[in-house]
Amino acid sequence: MPAVSVIIPNYNHSKFLVQRIESVLNQTFQDFEIILMDDCSTDDSRTILAQYSSNPKVTHTVFNEKNSGSTFKQWEKGINLAKGDYIWLAESDDWCDPTMLDYLVAGIRKDPECVISYCQSYCVRDTNQILWVSQHNYLEEVMEGKLFARTRMLISNPIFNASMVLWKRKFFPEISEEFKNYRLSGDWIFWMELANRGKVHISGRVLNYFRKHENDVSGEAFRSGLNFIEALKIISSLYTRKLISKEDCYKAFKIQYRSYYPIRKNLDTAFREEIDRLFKRLPVPMPVYYKVLLSAYWKHLKH
Repeated sequence: MPAVSVIIPNYNHSKFLVQRIESVLNQTFQDFEIILMDDCSTDDSRTILAQYSSNPKVTHTVFNEKNSGSTFKQWEKGINLAKGDYIWLAESDDWCDPTMLDYLVAGIRKDPECVISYCQSYCVRDTNQILWVSQHNYLEEVMEGKLFARTRMLISNPIFNASMVLWKRKFFPEISEEFKNYRLSGDWIFWMELANRGKVHISGRVLNYFRKHENDVSGEAFRSGLNFIEALKIISSLYTRKLISKEDCYKAFKIQYRSYYPIRKNLDTAFREEIDRLFKRLPVPMPVYYKVLLSAYWKHLKH
């Protein structure tokens, strides 16, 4: 059996596919299988994927006849086909350094309780311009997963791109199916649940290239306000399932509110109304300062 199952879920990324697949095939760590998936693309993706289907590293090539409507449903289909101890969800519009798997496999093997190993990433515009680079204070660190989820994942999402992560497949049956309900943030709740089952290895090396372009899902979601809707639902769910404390829940809602308030008027009216309803429906009793803050905002909206 291969050590790593590399799943490449694709939808209309034909112009990026060769670079993506070649960056996987050229890894210095070679004990892996590749599962190619296409979600009924309308470009030349199928032709390109078919050309790689005979490669000895490729164990499955799956072409959907109908679009699933969800990246996360594609994740599940690929994971269920996987045989490796570890999963790498290599998004079809990204690429990586040839040493990435070597470092992530070595990292997750440092401690038998490690369930996640991830590196840092360049965020790159379609023109190959570097927009920003993620950072970590240490070249390597292993953290307790529950502490990582509480102190890192609730403040922001340091695992903002699936392509930068390696994780243990055996824990997948323990993850709830809730992640499939989201269009943008399913990965956030997925990593939170997974981190709670062990330890997290963090590499400070920048080994992944996360591509931003006009057709990516996250850009549209942030422009509409969908990111806030999904984040608030996830925070409530995490608290309800006792994965975060009441204090963590308050903190996470405050972080979302601080990001939301300055841009609320720029969002679609329907999305803004839904976000306001979610802020009103905190899953725990609101402290006084929070009630005052929100009531002032809602009073302002009426005028």
